[in-house]
Order: sequence, then C-alpha cells, then structure tokens
Amino acid sequence: MLSQLDDFSIKIGANITRYSDAMTLEIGSAAPAFTLPDADGNTVSLSDYRGKKVIVYFYPAASTPGCTTQACDFRDNMAALTSAGYVVIGISPDKAPALQKFIANESIPFTLLGDPDKDTLLAYGAFGKKMMYGKEVQGVIRSTFVIDENGILTHCLYNVKATGHVAMLKNKLGVA
Repeated sequence: MLSQLDDFSIKIGANITRYSDAMTLEIGSAAPAFTLPDADGNTVSLSDYRGKKVIVYFYPAASTPGCTTQACDFRDNMAALTSAGYVVIGISPDKAPALQKFIANESIPFTLLGDPDKDTLLAYGAFGKKMMYGKEVQGVIRSTFVIDENGILTHCLYNVKATGHVAMLKNKLGVA
C-alpha cells in the first residue's frame, strides 16, 4: 500500500518537468522492483536478491559528510548484518564515477547503485520535499527499507539520521 504525501515536480533533462505524488511505502507491501547500474556500469535488480533479506538505503550524495558517515557505519557493521543474513544496497542519484570514487576512498564492501533519473527514489518515496537548513527543498529523503526473502517490506524508515541509524536498525532487526 502507498500513502500520498504531497504533489511535487522534478526537472528531468533540460526542458521536461514530470509531476508525481510523493508516496510512502508501508510494511507488508511488495517492495518496488528496480534495475539500476552499479559503480562498474553493471545492471543490478532487486530480483537478483530474491530469497535473501535485503537492506536498501537511500542517501543524497556519495562522498558528502553525512553520507560518508552512514556508509561507513554500514561498512563497519557488515559482519553482524551479513551473519544475520542481510545484504546491504545503497542507492543515490550519483553516476558510476562518483560511486567508484566513494567505494575506493571509503572501502565500501557492499553494492552501491546510481539512480540519476530518480525513478527508484520516487518509487520508494525517497525523493521529495524536505527541510534543509530551515528551507523547504526537493531532494533525497534519507530512507531505509528492509525487504524479506519474498520481496515484502518489513521495515520502512523515512527521514533517518546518518549518525546512529545503523545501530537503531540493528536493534530493530535483533542483530547483535
């Protein structure tokens, strides 16, 4: 199920504006399918992970302070998450070169995908109106989703903080 938040528009290319509803996903609904390029240009689909528990997190931009904090927190907790059976995927609007640099500079051991067209961000409700430095802006809403082995959402977390988020997530998942 989806919940409507607000109408918003995003600029695509030079002259096209697409209007869409910002939606939030709900626990128990099917996770929206996606196929996106990774840092090496290979396509990765959510369906590639069928039968596995997947943590998909959306972040605004590679190599920025908050996003680096969050990615490194996932990196530093990969052993615990992996031993509990979870795969981690990070998604941002970045293109492959930015993802490659981020992975190399921070030793990121999990898959990062680029969504420059923001289609997947929109499908997950992870792009829309948000407050930034006291101003309302359009952008990536830092969000995390946990998807079970059958592709069903078990956790939908919007507006998460970069710092301390992984510890909170591990607690929710019962991961030591």
